[in-house]
Amino acid sequence: MNVGIDKISFFVPPYYVDMTDLALAREVDPNKFHIGIGQDKMAVNKKTQDIVTFAANAAKNILTDEDKKQIDMVIVGTESGIDESKASAVVLHRLLGIQPFARAFEIKEACYAGTAALQYAVAHIQSHPESRVLVIASDIAKYGLASGGEPTQGAGAVAMLVSAAPRILQLNDDSVALTQDIYDFWRPVGHDYPMVDGQLSNETYIQAFQKVWEEYQRRHNKSIADFHALAFHIPYTKMGKKALLAALEDESSDEQERILNKYESSILYSRQVGNLYTGSLYLGLISLLENGGLDAGEQVGLFSYGSGTVAEFFSGTLVEGYQTQLLTDLHQKQLAERKVLSIAEYEEIFNDVLNTDVDSEYEDSLLFSITATSNTVRAYKEK
Repeated sequence: MNVGIDKISFFVPPYYVDMTDLALAREVDPNKFHIGIGQDKMAVNKKTQDIVTFAANAAKNILTDEDKKQIDMVIVGTESGIDESKASAVVLHRLLGIQPFARAFEIKEACYAGTAALQYAVAHIQSHPESRVLVIASDIAKYGLASGGEPTQGAGAVAMLVSAAPRILQLNDDSVALTQDIYDFWRPVGHDYPMVDGQLSNETYIQAFQKVWEEYQRRHNKSIADFHALAFHIPYTKMGKKALLAALEDESSDEQERILNKYESSILYSRQVGNLYTGSLYLGLISLLENGGLDAGEQVGLFSYGSGTVAEFFSGTLVEGYQTQLLTDLHQKQLAERKVLSIAEYEEIFNDVLNTDVDSEYEDSLLFSITATSNTVRAYKEK
């Protein structure tokens, strides 16, 4: 049975910081951000926007009334949960008007959680081919003003509808996963910002890719030549390239150029958004599909990574006519129409944190947003 991604879309908040402005404010050479880590813009969200509103705004782009009748599972992969007990997927299920006889839950393992959700959805569809599963990867990457991680922040969500007979990407049954207990990045309960060992995190990412890629090659007798493009988890765009370059060392110059050109297509959107944590691989996939000029039947390799660590390499086959299912114009319009913030505006928004212990009402122009907090509960504007 063919199972995979039938529809896909993303949403990012309508504000961003230009990385040149941020560099100058932090007294850093702008090339350190634009070239050193490969980032041009960074998405910023107001306190009236969270992982639920991102998810709902992304999902509304792809769901029809018929889809909502067929969906029997909603999975949110996130490391930015809004409650220690209740899953954001339960709130999202209501906001989207999905039929009641469905499962809804969250999955957590750092940035890998989006892939864990996708693989769970695939397994469900294989047992229940008439079903559809809504998979969401939604996060807010936040490290602190003037911190080392500040230029690698971001926010947003990717929504995927998983089904049998998918119209975009058929997922192949070839995944190789790797788990290692390493503290390269973690956020203890009660901490607002993560703890990061930057050097260890970079080293672990590259090492994890090398290990799963070598094991994938061993199990499936595949090489770089079998893929038309590779998409990576992208905490910042130079990170994926470092891992890719290590894998390409023994390839010909023509082969290196072929794969690296497609990699550049996969990071176009991430350069303008920043780190989506669980959604970053899938934002890269969207960027690749919408800008990479790939043909139906071609093979795409995907590398997913979550600090702590879990990594996975898997692949998919592009479906005939997949281009007609993409929302390229909508996505590019969304990115182009965002408002650039001054550093003063950005810092004010950053410090203006939602306090659910205080009963308040809010206004926001987004279709889905937080309208109030009462007795620690968030109320959401619905369509």
